[in-house]
Amino acid sequence: MNNLTRRAALAGLAAAPLARPGIIRAQSTSKPVRILMISDLNGPYRDVGGPGQKVGCDLAVEDFGGSVLDRKIEVIQVDGQNKPNIAGALAREWIDAHGANVLTDGAATSSGLAMQTISKERKVIYLITGPASTNFTQKLCTPYGFHWTYDTYAMAKGTGGKLTQAGGDTWFFITADYAFGTSLQTNTEEFVKKAGGKILGSVRAPLGTADFSSYLVQARASGAKVIGFANAGDDLVNCLKQASEFGIAKGGQKMATLLMFITNVAAVGQDICEGLVLTNSFYWNLNDKTRAWTKRYVAKMNSPPTMLHAGQYSATLAWLKAVKAAGTVDGDAVSAKLHATPVNDFYDDNVAIQPNGRVAEKMYVWQVKPTSESKEKWDFYKPIGTMSGEESTMPMAETGCPLVHA
Repeated sequence: MNNLTRRAALAGLAAAPLARPGIIRAQSTSKPVRILMISDLNGPYRDVGGPGQKVGCDLAVEDFGGSVLDRKIEVIQVDGQNKPNIAGALAREWIDAHGANVLTDGAATSSGLAMQTISKERKVIYLITGPASTNFTQKLCTPYGFHWTYDTYAMAKGTGGKLTQAGGDTWFFITADYAFGTSLQTNTEEFVKKAGGKILGSVRAPLGTADFSSYLVQARASGAKVIGFANAGDDLVNCLKQASEFGIAKGGQKMATLLMFITNVAAVGQDICEGLVLTNSFYWNLNDKTRAWTKRYVAKMNSPPTMLHAGQYSATLAWLKAVKAAGTVDGDAVSAKLHATPVNDFYDDNVAIQPNGRVAEKMYVWQVKPTSESKEKWDFYKPIGTMSGEESTMPMAETGCPLVHA
């Protein structure tokens, strides 16, 4: 605990009955600006988000200079356990009792939605960098919620649309049984049907399922040309490994990973993932800037950064810039600055924040290439398409967000 201040340690203990605090990196000051991250530190999303989210946040704080408004910046990460009651209680506790000035991450969508509720009640900005559901920027949008990096609309349009157009015109889904999975399947079905495809069926699997054999048997029996995995993290890794053992691909069915991260490819193996199509907003090997940032990240984590880690950096830096410009941490003032200021960083180039809080980032469609084509470590992808920010985000008129017509 040599890098913990006494205040941060005591504050962490105050939250301990709700969830075990993660690593806390604090800087001593009488009144620090506090960034509260509620993450998945021990569950299925640990590798795609988890501790790496804090590294992304720390790098942004470092690049900003470590202080804002003449106050030191303190980054606190706690484990929300992917449970909305715990995430909501942690958010409320840290805002009310410990002076958290901004919320971020969230991991599972259900936890993120609980955080967004507290964010709205307390008028504190919530930087949504972990959850994927479009619910955050549709009817449940708030003036204080800002959704970075990706959402289920973008993933579905990139991967679902591309595979259907390529001949995968019948689908069966294995879906995570909570808001994120439902949103991802619903969005994908929309783009499959628009491209002339049909949905033959679906099955729902609880979060944290270890054995997907019965679900894979149903998917194979459906005769669908494409099996869509509307899940993520360890659930997706287990799906892919077991699908390989079942010989799904050898039987002629394609597998669609509707939300896949580079850490998933590393965990499953490039040979098993070969040919899979995925969509994201960040790839470490995209250009010189992303490679330079990745080198800094890897020095701390020794694993490739996902788009969530890069998005966490972007969101944190944008918030700090908005605080500086507003001259305050007040939620309303900072929200106005965020909406008025395009996002610029190592992978966002003049990206607008839409009225519903969605950051309209460019999305890339990739295919996992054979190991024989890889030239270096983690060189997994080859590009097969791109979508502009306008293409990758839901049309404002379709969101139902009350802020759009305010």
